[in-house]
Amino acid sequence: MSSIKIEFAVKMRRGDLEQAKSLEAALTGLGEVEIDPQQGRVIIQTQRPWSEVHDKIEATGLTAVLSGFGGQSAVALINTTGSVVDKTPVQGVVRFTTITAKEPGAVVDGVVDGLAPGLHGFHIHECGDTSAGCASVGAHYNPRQSPHGSPTGGAAERHAGDLGNIRADESGRATFRFVDPILEVWDIIGRSVVITSSPDDLGQGGNDQSLVDGNSGDRIACGIIARSAGILENFKRICACDGVTLWDERNKPAAGKERSQKL
Repeated sequence: MSSIKIEFAVKMRRGDLEQAKSLEAALTGLGEVEIDPQQGRVIIQTQRPWSEVHDKIEATGLTAVLSGFGGQSAVALINTTGSVVDKTPVQGVVRFTTITAKEPGAVVDGVVDGLAPGLHGFHIHECGDTSAGCASVGAHYNPRQSPHGSPTGGAAERHAGDLGNIRADESGRATFRFVDPILEVWDIIGRSVVITSSPDDLGQGGNDQSLVDGNSGDRIACGIIARSAGILENFKRICACDGVTLWDERNKPAAGKERSQKL
């Protein structure tokens, strides 16, 4: 599986070499690590999910925020669409990044909580209109007008948005990382990720609906895909508009009166 670079801003004492050594030890075995204690920056070249690396950093007692992911990148925040429709306990983050400038496909890396244990269909839909919740994001993204199928099928045998299934464990968490060979990041920005209630049969269900959506059930969660920062593209530490710091922002809503209130 292809490795990519992931960048974290880490709330550490400026220039503290002991904290840097502790971080390096915590990340041993995950990939090639660069730590800048002056800037509070950790960059790791890894094949592991970003959420796993984040947890390893925070296990040292330091606060970390993902600030860069691969090359050209995009992100979908699941069920933070701004719509009151379809609100469920399902919450998560899915990230997409190019592998290299010359290598086709994209790395898909995510963590989603609040799911029923087992398999759930996982697809990209054609638009980012969540005015009616997940019902208004259109059909599967399918620029080649192909039948629904498996993500391992060729472009003529699947929708471009057919990403198969994700598996939730007994706690309801699905953690996943895979390479999709035909996804292009610049083509999916502004579209949506959708998670369904049932497994996707990958076009093998033997009926007409199987070739439309894999008999994958109701749309239980979704999120709009937006452009995100690549490595060394995000140096923000404080929002000039309202003074919310990078460290506080992860616990704040994107807008509204609760954003400006002190923690």
